[in-house]
Amino acid sequence: MKTMRKHTVLLTGVIAVLILALCLFLLSELLRPKYGQLNIPEGTLIADYYDDPTPHDVIFVGDCEVYENFSPVTLWEEQGITSFIRGSAQQLIWQSFYLLEETLRYETPEAVVFNVLSMKYGEPQSEAYNRLNLDGMRWSASKLGAVRASMTEEEDLLSYVFPLLRYHSRWSELGREDVTGMFRRESVSHAGFLMRADVKAAGTIPEGKPLADYRFDQICYDYLDKMVSLCAEKGVRLILVKAPSLYPCWYDQWDGQMEEYAREKGVTYINFLDKIEEVGLDFNQDTYDGGLHLNLSGAEKLTGWFGQWLAENCDLPDHSGDAEVQELWARRSQRYHAMAADQKRELAELGYLKSYGAKKPE
Repeated sequence: MKTMRKHTVLLTGVIAVLILALCLFLLSELLRPKYGQLNIPEGTLIADYYDDPTPHDVIFVGDCEVYENFSPVTLWEEQGITSFIRGSAQQLIWQSFYLLEETLRYETPEAVVFNVLSMKYGEPQSEAYNRLNLDGMRWSASKLGAVRASMTEEEDLLSYVFPLLRYHSRWSELGREDVTGMFRRESVSHAGFLMRADVKAAGTIPEGKPLADYRFDQICYDYLDKMVSLCAEKGVRLILVKAPSLYPCWYDQWDGQMEEYAREKGVTYINFLDKIEEVGLDFNQDTYDGGLHLNLSGAEKLTGWFGQWLAENCDLPDHSGDAEVQELWARRSQRYHAMAADQKRELAELGYLKSYGAKKPE
């Protein structure tokens, strides 16, 4: 009888703990920001990857210079290359490494493309960007490593483990979308690409201010070394790129360090700032924010050039006989072109460049 009573008490305790854990989970899901509904699409990008059912030939990692400048749908339509962008806003190099580490547990692509702009940051920048980058990651050793490497002095690990501790003050802001968004999330990206069809021509680009020291911090090289080693271990080709953003400045001294590093490590480095004419970019038409990022037409041009390079220089598989892949990318292409048409129609109807309030030329 005593043994049965002990078992009953133990079972009751376990059930109580499980109920408490479930309640905490549901509260955390309710209170966490729903970035899509908040019109912060950058916060949805990392989680989009987990909804993709097929492996990829190419994985991109990096900041806004990948998720706004390369179009996986264009890669598919022009070269039959499957790809996904694991990009996020101001993604720091240690975040890129841990995202890559996590991704290579799910699949082994033929090539990984890393944009090197984040080499300029040698320390954590802000909690806001950390949350955009890390909230969408599934819990794993990789996420734990990314959180620990990214936290600012004001942050603590428990607030990532238990989001309720960070977002409890959102009670007064809750709306219907917080309830509906607890378990249903609509993707706003196209395999990680954020589409912008509007145009704001590049004007005068300010010259970069001279720096006291152009050397990248050692921590950035340490994580880049880890990327090189991880890709070598998995048999994946690593390609370093610098997207053709006119601003912020990419100094010649930085470029020289990347060229030297690539030679020493035996990896490829492509600076697309040197290939603007070859790609065919026109910064009067191919940017939506004055040269910081490419718009839809610019991204398709850049991706077209890079897709041809990938096809010629990487041994990529032929998907022509894979019905599942063909069907998935046909649906993805249809959605992509529908969104492009919607954005262009909306801009034409409004009669001005939506995001900047600049009137269209008469």
